[in-house]
Amino acid sequence: MLILARHGQTAANAAGHLLGRADPPLTEEGERQARALEWALAGAAVIVSSPLQRARATADAIAGGGPVEVDDRWTELDYGDYDDRPPGDVPPELWQRWRVDPDHRPPGGESLSELGVRVRAACADLAPRAAEADVVVVSHVSPIKAAVAWALGSGDEVAWRMYVALASITRIGVTERGPILRSFNEVAHLDPVS
Repeated sequence: MLILARHGQTAANAAGHLLGRADPPLTEEGERQARALEWALAGAAVIVSSPLQRARATADAIAGGGPVEVDDRWTELDYGDYDDRPPGDVPPELWQRWRVDPDHRPPGGESLSELGVRVRAACADLAPRAAEADVVVVSHVSPIKAAVAWALGSGDEVAWRMYVALASITRIGVTERGPILRSFNEVAHLDPVS
């Protein structure tokens, strides 16, 4: 099973900012969320993480001192000039174009299509291991959405129609017939820490 976990809360997440390549640490709430993920995902054979510290800290909590593989392909979408800024700073015409054109790249950033290429490759590389045992990937909103698009065989434009909660879990079964979305945006494990 390929298990995708979003990292715990940061101050930028709590403020509602677009958070791409900026690299803030987890808040105390984020650390509690990471511990809840540790409990929910205990026993994974492999743990992979984005290189950003919010994902690394969450992955380290899940690993409980065990090894964590870092893969740059799981890093968050590059929001370019709008990284770590409130969504209200994005001009309405840019939002409109961004939502209808997966090839649109914000100034200084990355398009959803570019992100989709790297995440699909990462999913394909992990699929053989995930067919045999649980592989946990700690990542971010946009890569998790891209992995779901990979599982569903849909285009990158579907990203705007999904919501991925902090410290949520998404499960993709890997079978001989291909990937199958088993669950999306699980948050029940967070109840004791909310």
